[in-house]
Amino acid sequence: MKFEQAMAFIREHGMVLAAARGSVPRMAEVIAGEPIKGSWWAHPKSHHIFSIFQQLAESPDILVCRFVDGKVTFVHRRLWPALVRLADRLEPGRIAQVHQEHTAKGYHETHDVPYPDWVPVDVLEEARRLSAEQALAMLGPAALSAGGKTARR
Repeated sequence: MKFEQAMAFIREHGMVLAAARGSVPRMAEVIAGEPIKGSWWAHPKSHHIFSIFQQLAESPDILVCRFVDGKVTFVHRRLWPALVRLADRLEPGRIAQVHQEHTAKGYHETHDVPYPDWVPVDVLEEARRLSAEQALAMLGPAALSAGGKTARR
């Protein structure tokens, strides 16, 4: 799978989990082209999966957060207004932008950009035009895995 195919998959589904099991597809398995038992780091395509994950994280159209079940989730930009509209019903950590990096010493570090610091102005404006019901409909079943009170209408 190429980066463009991964982007198209996320665009189609709106949001996918990086590797954890949950209510939305798992990107690691889509990239691998097969179910993965255990850690994706042990899969023969782990370097390719990691490369695609890095490219996705660098895309201006992908939010990396912990929306679904508190697990690393890739969210396409088309759903950002729905997240923003429902932000007052969500645990703040679920919609913080996650940045992961490997240091020169080989360590893995994660830095979060809190909501709403990562939100572009055009997304804020679009979110204001949505009703809560419209936002819930856009997010679908994933909203129920987000924690907070999103199931209430």
